[in-house]
Amino acid sequence: MKLIWKSVLACLAGVFIGAGVWAVPEPIPRLQSRVTDLTGTLTSDQSQQLEATLRQFEFGKGSQVVVLVVPTTGDESIEQYGIRVADRWKIGRSGVSDGVILLIAKNDRTVRIEVGRGLEGAIPDATASQIINENIVPFLKQGDFGGGIEAGVGQIIKVIQGEPLPDPDSNQSRFKLRIETIYPFMFLGVPMITIFLSSLIGALMSGLIAGCLMGSATYVISGKWAESIAFGVFFFLFTAIASAIGRLPRTGSKGGGGPRWGSRSGGWSSGGGGGGWSGGGGFSGGGGSFSGGGASGRW
Repeated sequence: MKLIWKSVLACLAGVFIGAGVWAVPEPIPRLQSRVTDLTGTLTSDQSQQLEATLRQFEFGKGSQVVVLVVPTTGDESIEQYGIRVADRWKIGRSGVSDGVILLIAKNDRTVRIEVGRGLEGAIPDATASQIINENIVPFLKQGDFGGGIEAGVGQIIKVIQGEPLPDPDSNQSRFKLRIETIYPFMFLGVPMITIFLSSLIGALMSGLIAGCLMGSATYVISGKWAESIAFGVFFFLFTAIASAIGRLPRTGSKGGGGPRWGSRSGGWSSGGGGGGWSGGGGFSGGGGSFSGGGASGRW
């Protein structure tokens, strides 16, 4: 009898442990750009082209369309995973909810178009299904993921273009586009310029200028105060400290003065090191909501 109870308890424990492992959902990636490929399937050129297309569309129409390629949705269906992504990313404008997520689970061979509340009239389930089956799946069956995503995105944009939506603030959109375009150059240029000017304006002032400029630019792109303040403080400290180090007198040399940039004695060097700006960390959802509208398909 004891042996039987031990066997039953062991089986129950195995079931509960297995259920706990089974219930662990796939993580939702951080939203950093309009095109997120966790599989490395898209080439750099394909990703950049899609990003540019979706950026121009957003600034011209106001709607946000994003692409997410993941290896798998795990034990969840693509519909369950898609709505979790939608809830986390909040694609589309707040109050308009005009966002669309094109989701592909490569290893599962499944695809879904998740449609925001405000576009469910323009892209009903039948239209989303048609886009998947006629524009996307034929390419995916041939292994042409870039072609399938491009065709799907193009058709989604075409449908949304015909929908009457609130106009974006054109002046603000153009300004944001300019800031987003030059931000990677500001990432290096602003600290460098202020560091070199530190002899005229002082280390603290140069750090303050760099911090304010980079913090403001980050807010224009992301709309997030916490992220903007963090970037501003980082660039203030980095620029102020680098400026102060650059003004220290050199030791062991006849010429005196601060270290030469790029020399072995210290200071700024352009070589080596990891990390840095990846070019896509400023994008964020606009606060849109989803209710599960859209369609799914397989190939």
